[in-house]
This record gives sequence, C-alpha cells and structure tokens, in this order.
Amino acid sequence: MPKVSASALSQRRLAVLASSFIIVSLVLAGRFFHLQIARHDEYVALARGQQQTREVLTPERGRIFAHDKTGARYPLAVNKPFIAVYAVPKLIRDPDGVATALAPVLNRSVEDLAGRLKKIDDPYELLGRGLDETIEAKVLDLNLTGIGTSRELGRYYPASATAAQVLGFVGYRGDERIGQYGLEGFYESWLRGQSGAFVGTKDARLGRLFTGAQQFTAAQAGADLLLTVDQNVQFKTEEILGAVMKRWQATRGTALVLEPKTGKVLALANAPAFNPNRYGAVSDSDVFLNYALQARFEPGSIFKPITMAAGIDAGVITPSTVYRDTGERTFGQYTIRNFDLKARGVQTMTQVIERSLNTGAVFVEELLGREHFREYLERFGFGKKTGVDLTGEIAGDLANLFTIRDVNFATAAFGQGIAVTPLEMASAIGAIANGGKLMRPYLVDRIEYADGRSTATNPAVMAEPISRETAALTAAMMVSAVENGYDRARIPGYSIAGKTGTAQIPKPGAGYEEDFIHSFVGFAPAFDPRFLILLKIERPRGIEFASNSLTPSFRELTQFLLNYYEIPPDRP
Repeated sequence: MPKVSASALSQRRLAVLASSFIIVSLVLAGRFFHLQIARHDEYVALARGQQQTREVLTPERGRIFAHDKTGARYPLAVNKPFIAVYAVPKLIRDPDGVATALAPVLNRSVEDLAGRLKKIDDPYELLGRGLDETIEAKVLDLNLTGIGTSRELGRYYPASATAAQVLGFVGYRGDERIGQYGLEGFYESWLRGQSGAFVGTKDARLGRLFTGAQQFTAAQAGADLLLTVDQNVQFKTEEILGAVMKRWQATRGTALVLEPKTGKVLALANAPAFNPNRYGAVSDSDVFLNYALQARFEPGSIFKPITMAAGIDAGVITPSTVYRDTGERTFGQYTIRNFDLKARGVQTMTQVIERSLNTGAVFVEELLGREHFREYLERFGFGKKTGVDLTGEIAGDLANLFTIRDVNFATAAFGQGIAVTPLEMASAIGAIANGGKLMRPYLVDRIEYADGRSTATNPAVMAEPISRETAALTAAMMVSAVENGYDRARIPGYSIAGKTGTAQIPKPGAGYEEDFIHSFVGFAPAFDPRFLILLKIERPRGIEFASNSLTPSFRELTQFLLNYYEIPPDRP
C-alpha cells in the first residue's frame, strides 16, 4: 500500500470539509426557499392565526312582556347571568376521583362525568350550564385542577310556570341556544338577534389587544315582544283552572280568555304545566304541548250554537221555529238520543239550546242538508288552523263530513264525530259574539326592535260566516240558555251568553270510553262583548255534567273580569 504524504492528507480533509459545507448550504438554501417562497402564504397565515383571535359575539335575546289594564309591563322572559362549569380533560390526572367529587354538586352521575373527563383530546368539555352562584362556590371550593367556571347570559322566566306553554323555553341544539315551543319557538328569528364578530390581535395570555389592525361587528340585540296577555287575567285564569281540576280530579285542562272584537288572547292556560326554568327536569315531554291548539277533542253540546247559527243564517229556522221532540232519531242501525233519554214534545229552537236537545240539533242539520251544513262549518273555520302566532298549531278534523252517511252529519250537529281544538272552538263562538266576523287570534301585540322601531299587530278578519242579524239572534239564544238553564252562571245586571258541553272521549279506532270531557263557552256582556271564556277539563271524577262542574268556575272568572275591567251593567 503506497504511503500518503501529510500534505496530501490535509488537502483531502479540506476537500471533504468543503464538500460538506456546500451540501449543508444547499440543504439550508432549499429549506429557506421552501419556507419563504413555496409555503410563504401558508406560514404567514399560521403566524397570523397564532397572533389573532376570532370571536363570535352573541346577541342579547329579546324579552317577552305581559301587561295589565293600565299598560304596565310584567316580564315573562328575560336574560340573566348564569354559571357554566367546564373541564380541560388533559389537565386532569384522576378523572374518576374528580367525577366522584363533582357528581353531587352538579347533580350528575359519576359515570357520565368520568366519561367526559377522560376525553383527553378535547380541550374544552362542558359539564353544566344555567347554574347559580351557590353551585359555582361549591365547585370552586373543591379546588380541582382542570375544572373551571365561566359566566354566560341565559334565559330566565320570572313568573316560573305562569303561561308556560304560551312561552315555551330556550333550549340547546348542540352548543347553540334556540327557542323551542310557544312564542320562543314561533318568534325565534325576531328574539335571537344577529351575532357579531371580533377579529384582532391577542396577547401572550390570549386576551384581546385593542391595538393594530382589527375588525369589529357589533351584535344586534333581539326584539322584545309585548303580548296581548294580561298578567292579572292570566294569573286568575290559571288559579280557577287549577282549582276546578283539583276539585274534580281531572287529568288535563285548558282555559282561554279572548277579546272577540280583535282576536287578542288575554289569557291562555293549560294544566298540568311546567317551569320553563327547569324544563330539563320534565319527565313527559307532552307537558310542553299547548293543548289549546295542539290537541283535538269532540266538543259536544258547545257546538250546538254553531248549528243554530248556520240554520238561522240560511233561513231554514228562526229561534221560535218548533219541532216535535220524541227523544230520539234513528238512522239505519244507529239511534241518536237526548242526553237524559227524555222526550219533551213540541220545542222551539231556543229551547233546544236551553235544554241541550240533541234531536233538535239534528232537526236543523237535516233542514240545511249535508253540503250546506258542511259549508257553514268550514266558513266558521273548522277543519283549518286559526293562524295564531304559536308553534305547532294543528287543525280540527271534519273527515266524517266527507262521506254520504247521514248519521255522521246528524251527530256532528251536536258536536260528536268531529274534532276541534279549544282555540278553534273559541274563535268560532267568537264570530257569534263579534257580529258574525271571525277574527284571527294572536298573542303578540307589538314587536319592539333594538333600534327603536316597532311593529304593531293589526286585528284581522278571517271570514264572515254569518250575518250580524244572525249573530245577534244566536247570542240571544245563548243568553236564554244561561237565564233558564245555568242559574249558577248568572250575574245580576249583566247579559251573559253561554253553553255547556259534556262529550264522551272517543276510543282509538271506534267507539267511546266511559270517561267524559266537560266544557263551557260564553261571553259577556252578551250584546257588546268585552271577553269570551272557554273552559275545558278531561276525565273529571264524581260529577256527570259540565253544567255542574264548570258553571261555577265560569261565573267566578266572568265576575272577576267584569270587576277588573270595570265593565258597567248592561241590563236592569
């Protein structure tokens, strides 16, 4: 092997070193090219992302107010700060231990909390929201690493369960708050407002720096709703409904107070109700439904004034027209009888209303004829939605009247075999009270926007099913029913129009249960009405007829309204 001189070895080492330097330089140059040119935009965006904050600014939700007769406002739905409890799972070393400590404070199961705390890839896990400061204090006293609290603006209902199904509530769809049921659902787009945004620089602690380039779009608060609902009338209506349900152990009830001339809903009550502040504690979601417009029932005898109005308007009867009551009518294999199985001989149409004779209602329907009878019911709005400004309204059902079976039309004449909603029924009777004009019921009197603008709701005539003269004659028949049939509904000095109904509950498929629905509908003063009342209870115990169960409640509420609105007597 030839020997290499020291100088040659030194030159070779220098060459290797130079080559290495050149290679490293080329690699660095390529890397610089990659970072500064080829991926320049990407890394600039990444740097900006580390320096900038982007936040969605949540608007304040619009409020909901009732009023009283003086115009004073009463808040039914407002906003207030609540506490949220959250976890940063990657900071928690003992998820099971932390879950065990938190469970009784948050009223959550240990298993559920532990599962959430073990999501180590989740930087933020919400454990509870809508909590009060006492819960926050208990959480902070535990001094748990990785557990924190924050404040957020949430929905609060100062009157608790008052008008619960009217209001609905604000729930969550994922992390988004959204109105559900009632007014909260129907007016969601008005109430929620418009979100804002902040784009700007953040400091090392991730706080906003209000220096340098930034973009800010302010959130726009939602609109307030001023209701037609009178707080005092609503409270009294709920009180009376609750008392009569308790008295007769009814399973469900509805009460309505309307202003017939405008369609304004002064009160709408359902029982059982719920507290929208604690909607999550409800075990049966059916309680969220507004039975006044989301549940049908066979109305029974409160329907008879509609049949009479149709007959008078068509010219086939007058209040003094007579027929012979034999106590029953037969259609093939079906026999229709009066409620008490009695025959009364010659009777006028006014006496049919006073004594609630089924055979008399059938007599009028037969004079009208099937097509004409159904046409009048449709003109009164039956089988259609009323158009009220609440979510989930359903229409009544007149399907039995699209057949050729005479018995279906005969039973419909006294409110059997057809189905209505309480609001649909109240609105139709309201047309009799209002001189033949059918009004659209509504609950929002005015929408007030954050910028100072406002929009008022104008009363709307939906139809004129009967003439003013027909309405007056039918109202007089209903007054006679109170004067000569429901002595416990009478109030001295006032003309009160009313009619009771006692209807069997249909079974799914065919036939009827042994249980009943009791109802009472009426208005006062009869010939210049300021209000209309509909009461309805289901499955009362220990009482047979609505004339006994509901008449005292109707009178109590009527007397309250006459006094509250200071309505003067209209008769000696």
